[in-house]
Amino acid sequence: MTPPAAHKTPAHQHPALAAADPELAALVGVEERLQADTLRLIPSENYVSSAVLEASGTVLQNKYSEGYPGRRYYEGQQNIDQVERLAVARAKALFGTDHANVQPYSGSPANLAVYLAFAEPGDTVMGMALPMGGHLTHGWGVSATGKWFRGVQYAVRQDTGLVDFDAVRELALKERPKLIFCGGTALPRTIDFAAFAEIARESGAVLVADIAHIAGLIAGGAHPSPVPHADVISTTTHKTLRGPRGAMLLAREEHAKAIDKAVFPGLQGGPHNQTTAAIAVALHEAAQPSFRDYAHAVVANAQALADALLARGFDLVSGGTDNHLVLMDLTPKDVPGKVAAKALDRAGIVVNYNTVPYDARKPFDPSGVRIGTPSLTSRGLGTEHMATVADWIDRGVRAAGSGDEDALQKIRGEVAELMAAFPAPGLPRA
Repeated sequence: MTPPAAHKTPAHQHPALAAADPELAALVGVEERLQADTLRLIPSENYVSSAVLEASGTVLQNKYSEGYPGRRYYEGQQNIDQVERLAVARAKALFGTDHANVQPYSGSPANLAVYLAFAEPGDTVMGMALPMGGHLTHGWGVSATGKWFRGVQYAVRQDTGLVDFDAVRELALKERPKLIFCGGTALPRTIDFAAFAEIARESGAVLVADIAHIAGLIAGGAHPSPVPHADVISTTTHKTLRGPRGAMLLAREEHAKAIDKAVFPGLQGGPHNQTTAAIAVALHEAAQPSFRDYAHAVVANAQALADALLARGFDLVSGGTDNHLVLMDLTPKDVPGKVAAKALDRAGIVVNYNTVPYDARKPFDPSGVRIGTPSLTSRGLGTEHMATVADWIDRGVRAAGSGDEDALQKIRGEVAELMAAFPAPGLPRA
């Protein structure tokens, strides 16, 4: 179905695409308008710069480059090698690591490479349970990592929403896993990498810090770094890092060969060179002083938003946030998370429904909603706007409960008006 003509992308913005495939160009235009007009609160999303977008669409797309710089299986790699070396050098400098591999296609393949490097099928691995805020690839049963390996999971305390390190230590010493993952997808508090490292040493495990959500905060000095503590660090390059959809593995020098061999030829063939270039650009941007300001502003905005939500009677997992993410339990509001998320979407507020620790509801119809501040901070919104955002969420949840569609449309108009005053990076101007 062709999108409405009013939302089609002007030919001057994507001229070749508009000429070759107007239907697809129109869909791009609709998405550009959606990203411009709505308040994007999904914590794993962001806006990349125009420079990152341009790098993602270069002629580097045309190259096959199996192998590593200086050790390729194809000729004609003189320039590609320099691009990848640049990305690697910038990653090592930004995070202060011995080794970096920028070839993983995304976060889940990057984590699979860690398994391939350090474990054998059937080995015991340990990670945070998915309903507690962990990730599928940390040994959860429905994931390949839970089917090919024996996954054991730790939890958070029901009374505080925080990791119980005594329980983690007890489980690790009992199970003796090959790998221990720390990090996840719905963790609103600072990760104590040092505590996890001590447990990993005691139990003889390799510690893997999955910092996909907080890589940008770490790069900007707004969250402690795992580099002094973890054997391996896995991260995506989008989310708070504001790069393309890719991933990296960072490691101590002693693990460099194992990691590289696991990525290629272990799991994948040629890297996506256009993505490698865009990663290099994003890492360069993250090394600038302005990015440190951004990272700290993300956290300040999240904490201001959390305070404003608490003032409006919302129940927040762990009582607040230390990072970019807020997890709301809507049980006291008597509105399911999925119902609230879909209503907020109609109001121009983009969130995702999410399980909360010890959720009584099913994962596809959970009690919670997960929100975050990376995208709105990229647009320039500050702490002075968070009370307004909290008010919209409050009104939207109440409208979801009562079925008041008129209230949702009123919020949508207010959202669009504020968004117009804060143009998003990388999007064409109206």
